[in-house]
Amino acid sequence: MKILRITLCTLLAICISSTIYAQDTINTQEPKPFKRNLEQVSFIPKGQWITGVNVNYSQSNSDNYQFFIVENLNGNSYSFKVSPMAMYAFKDDMAVGGRFAYDRQMTKLESGTVKIDSETDYDVNNLYSLRHNYYGTAAFRNYISMGKSKRFGFFNEVQLQVGGGQSKLCNDSGDDLTGTYEKNFSIGVGVSPGIVMFLNNYSAIEVNVGIVGFNYTHTKATTDQIYVSDRKSSSANFKLNLMSISFGVAFYL
Repeated sequence: MKILRITLCTLLAICISSTIYAQDTINTQEPKPFKRNLEQVSFIPKGQWITGVNVNYSQSNSDNYQFFIVENLNGNSYSFKVSPMAMYAFKDDMAVGGRFAYDRQMTKLESGTVKIDSETDYDVNNLYSLRHNYYGTAAFRNYISMGKSKRFGFFNEVQLQVGGGQSKLCNDSGDDLTGTYEKNFSIGVGVSPGIVMFLNNYSAIEVNVGIVGFNYTHTKATTDQIYVSDRKSSSANFKLNLMSISFGVAFYL
């Protein structure tokens, strides 16, 4: 019995000593850096020039068109936007540069009726709107390859945009003609991720969409060359904006 007690005490002492030694060993070891081992290759090499252009155009014509509360809609409209760009890769997969954009929109409504119920309706006749804006944008891009592929990749573009423009709105005709002339100034910051697909070594197709952005606009309006007013507006966007999807062609020189 005495021998069993001595044996148990000896084993207990060995276990305690091993635990203390293991703790001291763990505490003295430096933590090893964690690596995710994500595979990525150089997608856009340093020193490459990137040029391209984005073009958006849409047109519509209405002849006695009806939609919900809108009836007998007659008119036409179009919108056009062109945006050339130039960037330089100062580091692998990183590029800086800028773009210039021109945006023009026209709406001509000959007649239309907004009918809310059988006793309430509003007629709109001879409504004409024309607007054009200019924008200058400073941009920074970061490219990410899809694994080891050099044909498909992603990019994230951070933009700082400053612009301004003019617009005019006319309503009715003859002695009842009334019109408003506006001048605006805007500034905005945004993030626009996208996908790039190379057709060959030098040309590619790009698709990008705005997600996060902040915009500020100051507009000064003059109505009938008599009344002057100011309008300031700001907005923040933290969601996918399907209206900002843009398609373009880029050349990597």
